[in-house]
Amino acid sequence: MKWVSVKNEGKMLFKSKLKLVALAGLVLSVLSLFTHFLLAKHTHGIVYEYQSSVTIMSWMPKFKKSDLSINNQPSYRRLWAPVRHLESLHPNANRSGDYAAPEMQSTGFIFVKIRGGFHDIRNAISDVVAVSRLLNATLVIPEIQSTTSSKGISTQFKSFPYLYNEDQFIAALEKDVKIVKTLPKNLKGARRKKEIPSFKVPHGASPYFYLHHVLPMLTKHSVVELLVFSGGCLQSILPPHLVEYQKLRCRVAFHALRFREEVQNLAIKILNRIRASGQPFIAYDPGMTREALAYYGCAELFQDVHTELIMHRRGWMIKHGILKGNLSSDSSEQYRNGLCPLMPEEVGILLRAYGYSPDTIIYISGGEVFGGLKKLIPLHAMFENVVDRTSLSSPLEWDNVYGREANLVDQYSTPPPSAAVGMRSQAWKNSGPRPRPLPPPPARPKIYNVEGWWGWVAESDDEPESTIMELRTNAHRLLWEAIDYLVCIEADVFIAGFDRDGKGNPNLASLVVGHRVYQFPTSRTYGLDRKEIAKLFEEIRDSVYQLNRTWITSLCKQLRKSLIDGSRSFLTFPFPKCSCIVDDSNICGLKGTWWPSFDNMLRKNFGPNSTSKVSS
Repeated sequence: MKWVSVKNEGKMLFKSKLKLVALAGLVLSVLSLFTHFLLAKHTHGIVYEYQSSVTIMSWMPKFKKSDLSINNQPSYRRLWAPVRHLESLHPNANRSGDYAAPEMQSTGFIFVKIRGGFHDIRNAISDVVAVSRLLNATLVIPEIQSTTSSKGISTQFKSFPYLYNEDQFIAALEKDVKIVKTLPKNLKGARRKKEIPSFKVPHGASPYFYLHHVLPMLTKHSVVELLVFSGGCLQSILPPHLVEYQKLRCRVAFHALRFREEVQNLAIKILNRIRASGQPFIAYDPGMTREALAYYGCAELFQDVHTELIMHRRGWMIKHGILKGNLSSDSSEQYRNGLCPLMPEEVGILLRAYGYSPDTIIYISGGEVFGGLKKLIPLHAMFENVVDRTSLSSPLEWDNVYGREANLVDQYSTPPPSAAVGMRSQAWKNSGPRPRPLPPPPARPKIYNVEGWWGWVAESDDEPESTIMELRTNAHRLLWEAIDYLVCIEADVFIAGFDRDGKGNPNLASLVVGHRVYQFPTSRTYGLDRKEIAKLFEEIRDSVYQLNRTWITSLCKQLRKSLIDGSRSFLTFPFPKCSCIVDDSNICGLKGTWWPSFDNMLRKNFGPNSTSKVSS
């Protein structure tokens, strides 16, 4: 009995201990929940979750504080220091002394519709301002979007203000061109009824086109409509007697076009988060878009379903007269000629070979990296701090940029069946024995979410129409590229994997290069000669990760040369019209002596072959 009593007491003691442990666990759980609620309440708006539903990169960077003692080392200066040979270059897009203000009596109103991507819009706006000045016309704020309801975007913004600061644009150009926000009521009604002359402007139209075709109709009807679909609507390099119009385009591109406040604020936040580590950073624009790859015939670089997508787009371009050529092309030959983009892996090899360390911060720009995340994996393997706009911002911050938008999931979901359909269905159920089998169910709509957005390629030759969500994403892409544009301009180093400026039609990377050369000429901006780079990679194709010293020396020489690479588009290389060389007395050189002196400076500092592209 005594043994049983001791056993029972032991059981009771064990149960008591269990109850105490359970009670202690419950108390700790309550305290933990209470602590989490307090943290959530007092850190709202401070702690961000850096993720997004549309993400280029998903790797989370862990920046380390930089060692400022290395800033004076030769290797650091070679990689990050300003280009001293270009310190005498300064922006000079100011009006000359004999530049007249716009005349009080204009010839009429110019209403412009601009379609295209970010670079097309920015390029075209600079041109239409110069055209308005040329024709002494009043410019109506350009329309850069179709109706907001068809795009599914916020109704807070109407076209131009969705991207740019409208009031700043008008105020900055008041001494150049008359600008109004809307047409007068009588002309607005005539345009709505399609009673005004309309011109589909060819790309790179000459001043003659406007003076001899557009101006007579403008004088007669007091208003014309210009439709711009392919970016620039005025030839890139104007005759010498129109130098003031060239400088006007520079004032538009580099001064008047300011993004709206919400866009600028988010770009500043992203820059501050990158700069918080104290390290310099590289901005890299891959330029790998479906349109560019299709236009230049680079389909075979992928060898998967993306090849079919590129070929489909190339066929569409040929059909609509955008491209003249054959559907098939030798992608390897195009690559060797420098017409295809460098892959992110190749850019990573270049940067590592030149001396940039694995912990270098690399900011990926661009609204689309065609080929997806797998194309960026090799770059991340070489550099641990690869980031983009989505990894450095929160969805809440982007909602503030987008504005109030309708819930498309609810608004465009399948509507319920009508009352008549319901009555017929009930009558069928109550009709008794059926003399015939039930009708087959209606065909289910094709959904490609399982296979990806490219699933239609396997079943159809026709690309499906864009959904309302895709239209909204296209509108958002303008804002994404605006943020990237601002970050790239401020980067310590900028490198482009691809630009299509050879024919005077800049893309995002080309516009960034031009703005940096104009505003920060000494910043390190690499304009890679892809043809020469392709030759270098052909030499090591079988041992791409085992670089010899001779190859690295050739590469370094090529990259140093690319620091002053030029082009034929003034927005990419705004010389000599919008910049000048400042002499010892801090006075810009005269117009007549500017270009030769600049040419001589390049030969002196970079060798006799360094001006071949600039001089062309």
